This record gives sequence, C-alpha cells and structure tokens, in this order.
Amino acid sequence: MIDFYTWDTPNGHKVRIMLEECELAYRVHPVNLELGEQFAPEFLAISPNNKIPAIVDPDGPDGEPISVFESGAILLYLAEKTGNLMPHDERGRWQVMEWLMFQMSAVGPMLGQLGHFLYFTSESVPYAVERYSDEAQRLATVVDRRLDGRDFLAGDYSIADVANFPWLARHERLGIDLDGLGNLHRWLAAIAERPATRRGLEPVS
Repeated sequence: MIDFYTWDTPNGHKVRIMLEECELAYRVHPVNLELGEQFAPEFLAISPNNKIPAIVDPDGPDGEPISVFESGAILLYLAEKTGNLMPHDERGRWQVMEWLMFQMSAVGPMLGQLGHFLYFTSESVPYAVERYSDEAQRLATVVDRRLDGRDFLAGDYSIADVANFPWLARHERLGIDLDGLGNLHRWLAAIAERPATRRGLEPVS
C-alpha cells in the first residue's frame, strides 16, 4: 500500500486522481499546511522542498521502498509503475511530456501566484493581480486552442490531463473567464465526470 502525503490543493488532487485512475491501494496522510506540518522533520525526509504531495511506495522498482516528491515526478512514476495514462509510442510520450511540463512550468506557477495575491496577502497588490490574471487567462486560451478538434491534450486521456485539470477547474475562484472557451469548458466537464476524478477531489482535511 502506497503512503500518500497530501493536502487539499491542486497538486495534491492531481496525484490522488492518478492513484484512483490506477486503482492503486493507498493510505492518506494529511499534511496540514496551515499548521506548518510540511516543515516537520519526518516529512522533510520524504519531501526535502517541504511541499506536498509526496508518496512512499513499499514496492519500488527494485522491490525496495522508494519515496517520490514533486507532483509531476509522482505522476510519471505512477504511470511507469502501472503502464496507465502514458502512451507507449515515443511520439505520443513526448506529446504528453510537453503538456505535463506546460502545467509544471506555467499553469501551476501562474495560477498559484494569482491565487496567492487574490486570497492570501495582507493588502491588495493590484499590479500583481492584473499581471497574473492576464497570464492565467492567456494560458486558458492556449489550452482551449489545443483542445480544438481533440478530446484531450495529448491523444488519449493521460497524465497531461490529470496534471492540468485541478488547476484549471478553479477557474471561477481565480476569475478566469470561460466565455468563448468552449473546448476548455467541454474538457473540464468531461474530466469532472470521471469516477476517479470525483474520488480524487474528496477532501482530506
């Protein structure tokens, strides 16, 4: 059984969705970010950057336990472990990797900063809100264009979709306007209906 250290954030949700999609047995260990539990020495031994999520798999690649931190790395590890949600052909794999890295380098950081300046600063910073709002809207448009004529970001449903979904599903909270972004709206609705997604979004706090 995989030990899963997480909290109710988009990065935590995407790994839990993947665990559910792969039908892997796992045990949830809530790491309360509001109480600073991410700085506990026992958690830092698993996740040196004091970020959730992280996993410990007792049945690692060599049959020995392995810990993995960083949500993108965990998605790749679980895809490799199970053979799920990752194409087997090289071209398809690189398409998935592109859109996984897009989430890791753009969607997550930009939407995360937007959420921070909207909800977690002691005083309003209009410049930051405008900057990150504009970038969040631009990224949503990039995804919408990508989904024109496609059901998913990179061929069949994959870890690229799992990674991007929990962030873009927060469009209302972040003020991202989906008017005119019908492809993105359709994609969000389709993924939200998946049983693994519903289970993966259940709160742990």
